[in-house]
Amino acid sequence: MTTVASSDPRILTVEVTDDLITAHLADGRTISVPLAWSWRLSEATPEQRQHCEIIGAGQGVHWSDIDEDLSAIGMLTGTPAPRPKHRRSTSTARRGSPTSGSRGGTRASPRAPAS
Repeated sequence: MTTVASSDPRILTVEVTDDLITAHLADGRTISVPLAWSWRLSEATPEQRQHCEIIGAGQGVHWSDIDEDLSAIGMLTGTPAPRPKHRRSTSTARRGSPTSGSRGGTRASPRAPAS
């Protein structure tokens, strides 16, 4: 039988503090990124930050209460989560303010699942 070892980083545990998201990897590394990299986690309560599960055999972490996913590769490569652009209210669009752009604003496209 042949066994293929994966070089993909695998998260064993994760901790979220008021400042950092820290992942402990299966290969012994510990990586941390600023909490501000995840606007959803930044705005979550401490209880919501602690309610997470490791997904994809350790490829990522999912916070169901706030619909947030972070991947080990994203943390290692330095990929912060972008904050979606908010739609303008319909009253602003109807007034035709000079900064309203097209009528009705735009919608953020759905997020892709974590790798």
